[in-house]
Amino acid sequence: MISWSTAELADVLFEGLKRQAAADDLEQAVYGFDAKDELGLHPILATILEHAGFGVHREQRYPGRWDERKRSRGERCDLVLTRDGLPLKDEQVVNTLFDQQPGAEADEAYWLEVKYVAQHETTGPFRGYSSELLNPVRKDLIKLWNDSRIRHAGLCLILCTERREIAEHDLGVWHERCMAKGLPASVPSTRGLPITNRIGNGWCSVAVVGVRG
Repeated sequence: MISWSTAELADVLFEGLKRQAAADDLEQAVYGFDAKDELGLHPILATILEHAGFGVHREQRYPGRWDERKRSRGERCDLVLTRDGLPLKDEQVVNTLFDQQPGAEADEAYWLEVKYVAQHETTGPFRGYSSELLNPVRKDLIKLWNDSRIRHAGLCLILCTERREIAEHDLGVWHERCMAKGLPASVPSTRGLPITNRIGNGWCSVAVVGVRG
């Protein structure tokens, strides 16, 4: 049976972002990775996970929408992970005569939504910080929970703030509110690292929150 650990994923992402922060410093980059938007961070996270040996499949349709004839339709998950670098099985050939190639099925993979929120942007303080942290993140949890064909899933929340204390407080409040609303969020596996303050952010937290499994 395939097993997944939020602590393992948090460790991998933490080590990878620590290397990325060191590379930004060595390069003397004007902006660090915290200046990127959420989509700009996806390739960095995907590369980190690939280097750790996972198969990483970006923008995959949720299994519950595989019955849509057009592949362009249906909600998509940011990153789908498989063990040992395996491909994700093509939903159109699973359980058919053409289903002969090795690969991971939907219920063996780990479906990971990514949310990035920063207290400061290159233009100054992010005014939508609180609402962006509390609202869209909940929607991602619900999407993962509602798909009955997903067995292993989680949310990767990356939070960049001025100080460590702010991140710890805000992550705690976020999880408490999730619990109060009955959302299926496990206790986050959280790691953190200092980053060079270029635009106002001096701390980066990585929290992986299990939704299934």
